[in-house]
Amino acid sequence: MNSNYLSIGQMARINNTTVPTLRLYDSLGLLTPYYTDPNTHYRYYDIKQSARFDLIQYMKELGMELKEIQAILASEDLHQIETILIQKRLQTLKNIEMLKIQREAIERTIESIERYRKSPSKGTLSLEYIPARKIYSMKTDINFYDHDIDTYEIILKQLKNKLLIHNVPPVYYCNAGTLLKQDDFQNLHFVSNKIFVFVDDHFPLKEDIELIESSMYACIYLDDFNAEQEYAKKLLNYCQSNNYTICGDYICEVLTEFNVFDCQKRSMFLRLQIPVSFNKKY
Repeated sequence: MNSNYLSIGQMARINNTTVPTLRLYDSLGLLTPYYTDPNTHYRYYDIKQSARFDLIQYMKELGMELKEIQAILASEDLHQIETILIQKRLQTLKNIEMLKIQREAIERTIESIERYRKSPSKGTLSLEYIPARKIYSMKTDINFYDHDIDTYEIILKQLKNKLLIHNVPPVYYCNAGTLLKQDDFQNLHFVSNKIFVFVDDHFPLKEDIELIESSMYACIYLDDFNAEQEYAKKLLNYCQSNNYTICGDYICEVLTEFNVFDCQKRSMFLRLQIPVSFNKKY
């Protein structure tokens, strides 16, 4: 018997694999033992078959499944190999984009948790610089302020379904908010039919993104959805008492949601905010 012949155990050790793996490759016709002893019926591999094993492993690293490798090796068609690799490249690029989106979603969630832990207690009024942000919004036929949180939940689901229709990843379905026009806020006229989610540079619906400019914002924090109007009035009084000039639309932002503590309702920590400017004397 040729000295280059290897038992299945030896072949596995040389190629840093396992006997079950070689048996699987054999059953699929990917790598069949080269020689069968006529007396013992033991099956042996030729050491040169390690090249075929390396090719199979390489194709797996390229993202191919064993059935795809089986079809390619059986066809011996370079055109088919190229076609599959082009498809794999496109899928890999798509996966990379999804991983970027997932990474940024994780970072936003970590930031939200940290911000929640370090945020002031409810009712605290503050003046904060908030960088520019991007939003994706949806208009509805109803005024949020005429309804309770149950209706708000329905509108949130409508927004989510709209995103899903466009194959937008679910990670964008957090950090929601609502908008109130500047004049309506200043007159405490609570009429709003626009809900939004904050998005990033990877958000796929580029043409529908709106930019909220950076600004100094007068802010107030609360943890009760039903108390928004009461706290919005406090925010307006704060601006008026400090002679701040309101220069943009009012935003009710959901900073964080932690429903792990209460499965019966959406546990929200809110930041009400309005952009302001100042009359500076030089």
